[in-house]
Amino acid sequence: MERTTISHEDACIHEFSPDLEAADTVEDGASLTFETIDSLDGEIQTEDQVLESVPDDVNPASGPVAVEGATPGDVLEVEIEEVRVNEDRGRVVTTPGFGLLQDHDDIEHPHTRITDVEGDSITFGDLEIDIQPVVGTIGVAPEDDTYSTLVPHDHGGNLDTTDVTTGTTAYFPVFQDGAMLAMGDSKAAMADGEMCGTGAEIGTDVDVTVRVIDDPEVTLQRPLVETADSWKTIASAETMADAVERANRDLVRLLEREHDLDPTDAYLLSSLVGGLEISQVVDPLVTARNAIPKQYLTNPF
Repeated sequence: MERTTISHEDACIHEFSPDLEAADTVEDGASLTFETIDSLDGEIQTEDQVLESVPDDVNPASGPVAVEGATPGDVLEVEIEEVRVNEDRGRVVTTPGFGLLQDHDDIEHPHTRITDVEGDSITFGDLEIDIQPVVGTIGVAPEDDTYSTLVPHDHGGNLDTTDVTTGTTAYFPVFQDGAMLAMGDSKAAMADGEMCGTGAEIGTDVDVTVRVIDDPEVTLQRPLVETADSWKTIASAETMADAVERANRDLVRLLEREHDLDPTDAYLLSSLVGGLEISQVVDPLVTARNAIPKQYLTNPF
């Protein structure tokens, strides 16, 4: 099957809105390559260039792409076949008023470190760090409100989740006809939490295959990620307490159906075999996930 290319040079967005217009429309089951630019839109190339504030337009997301047959209530399956860096450097920055340690006097704001790509690694001073590309911003058109590509929510958006990478599959609730998939804000490497506010921000080429799950047995309210050995519910909220509560609530619903349990027993089971993980703690909303091994949860769709 011919692969469709969606380039940031031709179509990108800086907000997810309910009325997005498609840059392209593809068939259910289509294979695509999203060509993305780094989250700072190429503005930082050397270490003497710094970010004095978070730009109004940040995290350009290539797309959106409409998928034929996707209607509200469906689920959009996005199989991430490969994420490849497409430039020779990344950049890690601090920005005034942004990041976990933004108010600490001994942390320099603003500051930039360039991470050169050397083979399968990036350099950080004398250190070599394995390249493990992550797609930071990925999502669909939301149900009602409009969200900057800096913001994560039920539609996806700036999830900054390390599991959104080569070999995993992301699932999104469809709120609008066509779903309207867009993605960008990739990192060559990033730790869970994204503490300083960035990973090694870099451009990537992302190969995906999209499929529509119509009339799913499980109603998806927020993103879900499938890894080789786990399913992970993902939720974002103003506080980490609220985010982990939502991620746990979503997992409980899946366990209820899988094992024919009432909500209480499903909740107890989640406390035995689930596992809370932090995605990011620096965006306008924070994001968490709850992982369940596949031995306790089969494909919910």
